[in-house]
Amino acid sequence: MPETTKSPVKPADEQPAVTADPAGPEGAKTEKPRGLWGDAWYDLRRKPFFIISATLVLLLLVIVLFPSLFTSADPRQGDLQHHYLTGPAWGHFFSPEWFGYDGQGRSIYTRIIFGTRASVEVGVGTTVLVTVLGGLLGMMAGYFGGWLDALLSRITDIFFGIPFLLGALVVLNAFTDRNVIVVIGALAFLGWTQIARVMRGAVITTKHADYVLAAKALGAGTARILIKHILPNAIAPVIVVATIALGGYISAEATLSYLGMGLADPTVSWGTDISSASNVIRNAPHTLFFPAAMLSVTVFAFIMLGDAVRDALDPKLR
Repeated sequence: MPETTKSPVKPADEQPAVTADPAGPEGAKTEKPRGLWGDAWYDLRRKPFFIISATLVLLLLVIVLFPSLFTSADPRQGDLQHHYLTGPAWGHFFSPEWFGYDGQGRSIYTRIIFGTRASVEVGVGTTVLVTVLGGLLGMMAGYFGGWLDALLSRITDIFFGIPFLLGALVVLNAFTDRNVIVVIGALAFLGWTQIARVMRGAVITTKHADYVLAAKALGAGTARILIKHILPNAIAPVIVVATIALGGYISAEATLSYLGMGLADPTVSWGTDISSASNVIRNAPHTLFFPAAMLSVTVFAFIMLGDAVRDALDPKLR
C-alpha cells in the first residue's frame, strides 16, 4: 500500500489567525446605545427642514456678529437729494443700492443688515430670560408642590391673563429711553408664564421616576436632585417651547417698534423701518417689502427650527 504523507503540524503561534465574520453575531460591532439627546441629534441630521432652518439661523448669527462682512456703509447716513425713495438696483448685489433707498435717503439693504442685530438680540435675550425665570419658578412649583405650588400657579395665572402686547405697551410706556435692554425686560416680564407651566408639568412627571427615588434613598440633597436628575430630564420640552417662542419675540419687538413703543432711533430695527415705510408704501412699496420679508424669513426660520426639535425630542412623533 502506498504510504501516506502527513503534513507537519505547525506550532500554535504559526497557525493562521481565524477571524470572526464581521457579519456574524459574535463579530458584529456593538453600538453604544444613544440617549435622548443622541437620538434627537441622529434624527435632526436627516431632516431637511432642520438643515434649512439651522443654516438660516447660522447666517443670521454671522450677520449679527460681523455685519461689516456684508456692507461697509453707514445705516444712519441719508442723502435726500440723490437717493430719495430710489428703487432697487437688482444688478448691484451686496451694494448699498441693491434694495433701494427709503424716505430719508438711507440704504435699505444696509439698514436690514444692521437691523438684524437689534432684532436677534431682543429675541435671544428675551428667550434666555424667560427660560431662566419661568424654568426656575416652574421647577420649584412642580418639585415642592403644596402651598408653594398653589401660590406660584396663581401668580402664573394672573400674568397669563394679561394680554401680551397690550401689557408690553403699558410697561414700555413708562420708559422714555426704550433701548434693547428695556424691551427685553418688558417682554420677559410678561412672557415667562408658558415656560413655567411647561417646566412644572415636566418636573411633576419626572420627580416620580425610579432614579429620582433612588437618589433620595441614597441621601442626595434637594439641590443635587434638582440639578443632576430633574433638570436634565425635564428640560427637553422647555427647549422646544423656547425655540418656537424666540421667533414670536422677534415679531413682538417689530410690532412694538411699528406702534412707536419699541426700539426707537438711533437704534436700527426692522420694526422702525416698517413703521416709516408705511407712510410711503403707495409710492415706494420696496421700502416696506424688504424689511418685512427679512422679518418673516427670520421668524419662519426659528419656528421651523423649533418644530424640527420638537419632532426629534418627542418619541410619539417618530
